[in-house]
Amino acid sequence: MKQKKLTFQMPKDACNAHLHIIDPAFPNDGKAESQRGTVEEYQLLATALGLPRAVFVQAKPFGLDNTCLLDAIGRFGLDHARGIAVVNSSVSDAELERLHAGGVRGLRFSVWNAQNAVVSLDDCLPLSERIKHLGWNIQLHMGSSQIIQQEDMIRKLNCQVVIDHMGRLNPSLGIQDPAWKILQEMVDKGNTWIKLSGPYLNTQSDEPWLDAEKTARAIGEFAPERVVWGSDFPHVTEKEKPDEFVLTNLISLWLPTERARRLALTDNPAKLYGF
Repeated sequence: MKQKKLTFQMPKDACNAHLHIIDPAFPNDGKAESQRGTVEEYQLLATALGLPRAVFVQAKPFGLDNTCLLDAIGRFGLDHARGIAVVNSSVSDAELERLHAGGVRGLRFSVWNAQNAVVSLDDCLPLSERIKHLGWNIQLHMGSSQIIQQEDMIRKLNCQVVIDHMGRLNPSLGIQDPAWKILQEMVDKGNTWIKLSGPYLNTQSDEPWLDAEKTARAIGEFAPERVVWGSDFPHVTEKEKPDEFVLTNLISLWLPTERARRLALTDNPAKLYGF
């Protein structure tokens, strides 16, 4: 690793609120081996980085089968882990209850790339009503143009809403992207959270992704009590994997005060995910 220590003091009970466990031992679409990132591999990283809490997000190789996700939560420990599942409208209420008992606290709709999306936004609003009593959130991975196109539907979501990867704002525009105004208004409403994650997804430059840093800082300054951070392990979009310490040390640039880091890494995820 390029850097083997953190440049800041990780707060107590810090949470990595966005990562994927991709274990090819579970039935998958054939891509799990090339995207591999197991619980054992992540546990070593979490210990080294001082991240005792985790939010595992269902990975696309497993489609609607959340078995690997539940296994990861169980092995990391229910006291320290939560999950975000992927289901469609055919899911039974009994299955939702089973997922809740297993540590799931939300549903993800990753539709940024329509070619590999496994769910439809048509199910988003109906499912949001079905999971509301569980205290779950709806997690949206959409491009900024999709946020604008789907604004009416998103505003109707009467539950906690989590926006993936900084809203995938146009990196040439940052917070000048028209989608940012929509997200600001939703955050002000009180039910919307934004994940500071995936700088390599929000950039036109190479590491250290200075344009993404500028956007992340602006979001953190606007909504310190409505942001969480995630590493996006195991970085399935990247041919050359970023160094985990370099990536984690960006936190001190995105969130330059101790208070901001405590909120994003400990207090906010505890409130959002029920730690």
